[in-house]
Amino acid sequence: MPDITKGVRAFTIGTAISRFLGLVRESVFAYLFGAGMTTDAFNAAFRIPNLFRDLFAETALSAAFIPALTSARQKGKEEQNLLASNVFNVLVIVVGITVVLGIVFSPYIVKAIAFGFGAVPNKLELTAALTSVIFPFLLFIAFAAWAMGYLNTEQEFFIPSLAPAFFNVFSIAAPVILYAYLVNRGVEPIFGMAIGVTLGGLMQFLIQIPRLYKKGFRYRFYINLKDPGFKKILILFVPVAIGLAASRINVTVDIFLISLLAERSMTWLNYAFRIMHLPLGLFGIAVGTVALPTISKYVVQGKHAEAKTTLFDSLKLVFFLTVASAGIIAWLSLPITRLIYERGMFTSADTNATKIALILYIIGIPFVAGVRNIAAVFYAYKDTKTPMYASFVAVGVNVILNLLLMRIIGFRAFPLSTTISSFLNLAILFYFLPRKVGKFRLLPLVKYFVLLAIAACAAGVAAMVTNNFLTGAIGITFINQILNLLISGIIALVIFYSLCLILGLNEAKDYVKRLFKR
Repeated sequence: MPDITKGVRAFTIGTAISRFLGLVRESVFAYLFGAGMTTDAFNAAFRIPNLFRDLFAETALSAAFIPALTSARQKGKEEQNLLASNVFNVLVIVVGITVVLGIVFSPYIVKAIAFGFGAVPNKLELTAALTSVIFPFLLFIAFAAWAMGYLNTEQEFFIPSLAPAFFNVFSIAAPVILYAYLVNRGVEPIFGMAIGVTLGGLMQFLIQIPRLYKKGFRYRFYINLKDPGFKKILILFVPVAIGLAASRINVTVDIFLISLLAERSMTWLNYAFRIMHLPLGLFGIAVGTVALPTISKYVVQGKHAEAKTTLFDSLKLVFFLTVASAGIIAWLSLPITRLIYERGMFTSADTNATKIALILYIIGIPFVAGVRNIAAVFYAYKDTKTPMYASFVAVGVNVILNLLLMRIIGFRAFPLSTTISSFLNLAILFYFLPRKVGKFRLLPLVKYFVLLAIAACAAGVAAMVTNNFLTGAIGITFINQILNLLISGIIALVIFYSLCLILGLNEAKDYVKRLFKR
């Protein structure tokens, strides 16, 4: 059986570069604009085209595209390329129309979704204008996800995972270069961020084109909605799309509700969410992305025992990585947030608020990652309905919790509800999993998870104590903060690994060896 850790390692390296640049982007954003009316407007505007992102790019597209493309690949390269070209051409039409409509109707969309912004003069108008600039990003990111799906089917993971780095480079460069230019012309400089993310989305697609051709892709001007392979994709796509529609409705409701809270709430949540996505992208998404084509291949070949083994290996691996990172980041949330954001227009009060949101988000990382990995099995077996139903329940609970808690704990309700609903989603998928892979013992996996959590909490406490000591000893200049976090993080990782071995988690030694072997 192939070792998926090789693909995970390649994906993680590329993603690490991309996510680091993503944090640089957010740091630049915080420095230039801080937290206020314009940042709320930009974050709401960026979320609106992203409502469609999981639908036309990444989650839904990958869930339907990769299993179908894997089957087509078994019939030959020509069949594979025809199907890939067919999907690409349909994306051009469908997503292109969506983008045009989004630009034209952006004022009405924003007024409906971010209703609470109307209480602040010009906030709705600014959000609508930013939305119209950002909407083409959706088309480019859909192309990028299509290219990633093709390359993942070819067991190519590094370039697709590195591609977002180019998005981040342009997202950083554009606001910095355009800031003075826009200010001198009386234009709100936050438009530099909007231009940057749109150009960045285009580059995220273009950087993958040379690798596509090296892997044998040849474009065909071919549209056939009756093609059997395309029909398979639609059959798989529709339930995922419906499930994602529920989650997108959840995001829309969140935007509406957050817009009713105190100003800066949306910005604090966005900054925390960006940090949370670092370990999620590095480990959770990495393992799920690599596991999907591998499991799909086994299912196509009828090797169901290998598919089951790959699933549980990927689950243990993703829990090992995400529980450790979540525990350590939670205890180091204050210095991490301060290092990344606290400068320029971003104040210590903003740091404290963002830190709280980060803690509540980060403890849910293992559950989000687990959902992605288990869902990959259902997708590989061409069952996209079960994850859809699980998503409906989780989204419903999330909305109810937000409504109940937001008046009590304000913006904190949203990350807390996200974590709780993610756990529920994972539990539902585990309940239905035996129907796909057969009976299995859940208790050993639960024990494994609990022991990992104990080791991670102990390591996190040690990291916090080390950080507090070093902060008092060497101060909090920028370089000292970096050194402080590096030392604290290394100590935490050593303690976590040692405790894993003491607690009898022999998988830790195996995973470290596999991840770092050449």
